[in-house]
Amino acid sequence: MLNILEACVPKWAKGETLAQLGPRHLKYWHLMVEAKKLAFADLYRYNADPDFVKVPLDRLLSSAYAASLCGKVDPDRASPIGPAATANANGDTIVLSTADDEGNMVSWVNSNYSGFGSGITVPGYGFVLHNRGALFSLDPRSPNVIEPHKRPFNTLSAGFVMKDESPLMSILLMGGDMQAQGHAQALVNILDLGANLQAATDMARFYHSQFANRLYLESNLYVLVGKELTGMGHNVVPTGGGTVGGFQSILVAPPTPGGTGVQPVHGFYRAGSDHRKDGQAVGW
Repeated sequence: MLNILEACVPKWAKGETLAQLGPRHLKYWHLMVEAKKLAFADLYRYNADPDFVKVPLDRLLSSAYAASLCGKVDPDRASPIGPAATANANGDTIVLSTADDEGNMVSWVNSNYSGFGSGITVPGYGFVLHNRGALFSLDPRSPNVIEPHKRPFNTLSAGFVMKDESPLMSILLMGGDMQAQGHAQALVNILDLGANLQAATDMARFYHSQFANRLYLESNLYVLVGKELTGMGHNVVPTGGGTVGGFQSILVAPPTPGGTGVQPVHGFYRAGSDHRKDGQAVGW
């Protein structure tokens, strides 16, 4: 999704970037959603257990492949979706990010998927096994078709950003298949728009349901561009914050040049925690 935005937005927006358009511009949201549709069409086309299927990751993640998709989007009209999703990827997930004084960082996500998972508890250990087998496909043509000993499609995404081979940022955004599209929105907020971590999570988000081709906009975002996106052909629905996931992140900030007092060797940590969920950013 990020590769598509980088390769295609200047073509779709006649030389402008997302930062130049800005998040109050109708085209900003239209192009973000269209890039998501393209990325998720490939997600559902190729995603499967790599022990059973060869997923062409190098091609899918290449800049050249992203550029080849630009012509699939009309900058002025919503596009139909690609192959329909074969399962509803909603669930209930928790995330945690932590870092220590030696520069070690962890990005962690956990979920039993739906409700209390499978309801099967491991004897002697007390934890419940998940029920993500529900995310298999019954379509025999799908690489994610259900088979013995096979792992199902999984939405869990523990994100991590590196810069010059060094840790830069953990990024997590719980919420079923909101996770990947939410990561992309938050990273655009931070890397393109220059938002700090808390501002990046406070900013409005969308959730696009691939199988229904329905676009959910947080209420304040719906007021801003909802009617206009509807006019472009998007199937727009206003929604509350629960639909767009819960964000948690830690960023490594370098030592302040010329700063006074004791400067940590590894710099400082900045953190952000979503106001939509029951989380917090804590240092000790």
